[in-house]
Amino acid sequence: MDDNEFVTQTTADYDDDNASMIIMPPCNMEGISNFGKYFLPPFYIIIFIVSILGNGLVLFIIYKFEKLNTVNNILLINLVASDLVFTLSLPFQAIYHSSEWTFGSLGCKLMNTTYFLGFYSSVLFLTLITFDRYLAVVHVVAAAKQRQSCYAFAASTVIWIISAVASLETYFNHDVEDDIVQGLICGDTSDPDFRVFGPYALFAMFFVFPLVITLYCYIRIGLRVISSRMKSKHRPLKLIFTIVVLFFMCWTPYNVILLMKEIVNEGSCDYSLVYPQYITHNIANLYFCINPIFYTFLGRKFQNHVRQLLVTRLPCLKDHITVSTSIRSYSR
Repeated sequence: MDDNEFVTQTTADYDDDNASMIIMPPCNMEGISNFGKYFLPPFYIIIFIVSILGNGLVLFIIYKFEKLNTVNNILLINLVASDLVFTLSLPFQAIYHSSEWTFGSLGCKLMNTTYFLGFYSSVLFLTLITFDRYLAVVHVVAAAKQRQSCYAFAASTVIWIISAVASLETYFNHDVEDDIVQGLICGDTSDPDFRVFGPYALFAMFFVFPLVITLYCYIRIGLRVISSRMKSKHRPLKLIFTIVVLFFMCWTPYNVILLMKEIVNEGSCDYSLVYPQYITHNIANLYFCINPIFYTFLGRKFQNHVRQLLVTRLPCLKDHITVSTSIRSYSR
């Protein structure tokens, strides 16, 4: 039986079994499926390996050379942890895209919950780090009293709770279904009318709100740095600003596409949004691979720590690598 006969027969079966309903046959996603089958598994594995190594290096450098109880490092450790949580879902996605879902109902729920827990917490920790820099630069006197380690621990706990609650709905909504074309698939099986967190609420909470806070903080920080000529603040602020801009560059197109899909008819086979969503989603995943690289190669202090680590582990490089002793560790 060729493809045309299969689609015709499938449509006829639908019409016979549901005479009173108008049910469209499945959309032809063969092009996307073939692309994902051959491209995404190695793509996700590469992201997984680079993210594990990069974020692991950041954690090791903080442990080896920094104080763990400073506000900056507490927030940074939590941001790296959220990146790693997100990364843990990638090997399962790689296997899933190469064939049908084989990890059962619980595996489906856990993979998607882990994915969104890492994403939500990363967004909020980036926003918190930006706000913390705003306090340290714009409100120096008040920040000196309030920016204690207990403040960082409490704020981090609140973020993890919010992210866990938001991603908990993903756990209950996702399950395994048997599709007549794709086989066992892992996806959202819930009724959109009975969701606690709708797409518009999530869009506002984890995109619009962080974006507004970030823009406000950096406008105020920029004005303060320019007016006071605080050259010592320029480089660390540039690093944080670059990381935040990178995040929104990677995730903005995907969020916009999701919002557009929600506005238009979701059930149609309109490929004008399917392909952009597919591409922007995988570009967004790149952030968790690139993020630790920016920490390592843009931060002068981190660069110095990496050189110091190399000299310690490989003494033969001592004559070829310069390690500065004047770079201070993070302040509070």
